[in-house]
Amino acid sequence: MFSALLIFQTSPGAKGQAFFAAVLPFAVVVLLAFSGISLYNRLVRARMRTREAWSGIDVQLKRRSSLIPNLVEAVRGYTKHEHAVFTEVAQARGAMAGAVGPAASAAADQTLTLALGRLMAVAENYPQLQAAGNFTQLQADLSDTEEKIAYARQFYNQNAMAYNATVQSFPAVVFARWFQFLPVDFFAAEAAVNEDVKVDFTVA
Repeated sequence: MFSALLIFQTSPGAKGQAFFAAVLPFAVVVLLAFSGISLYNRLVRARMRTREAWSGIDVQLKRRSSLIPNLVEAVRGYTKHEHAVFTEVAQARGAMAGAVGPAASAAADQTLTLALGRLMAVAENYPQLQAAGNFTQLQADLSDTEEKIAYARQFYNQNAMAYNATVQSFPAVVFARWFQFLPVDFFAAEAAVNEDVKVDFTVA
């Protein structure tokens, strides 16, 4: 098509020039349409990667949440005087279940992590509990899940950063506004809070 345009462009005849003038706008429109479709598909793929990465975090958060009741009951079986800690864990777990979106989930995750840290600190005061096979297995499962959450968090945040950079860059930002490709939140706690959350769930 473009070779034909070049032939007509170099032709001295008036008909060739008229044809070129008529076809050129159409060719530009087609080129812009293909570019727009390509850019739109790029935005869709970036958003899908981000959503898939978030689903990985969601799965691990639910897995950890399912471990907590058994962990609490194991500790409760050896101590009856830590009601405040048990209540704190239950409230944090409820807040985690009700959190919607990466930002809210990250804040709830940090609260739950701190509550679990206090629960594990209580457990350290009971050697018989530490030696119990059920508790040891739950502790190992919890530690494994925390590692998977950390990996999923890193993977999601990388995809979220790439997606946000795409929707905020020109000319993609124009399409993003037209088609509601909105920036996403990161799954990360505030820096000041994150410095205080250093809980070790590994088996002693």
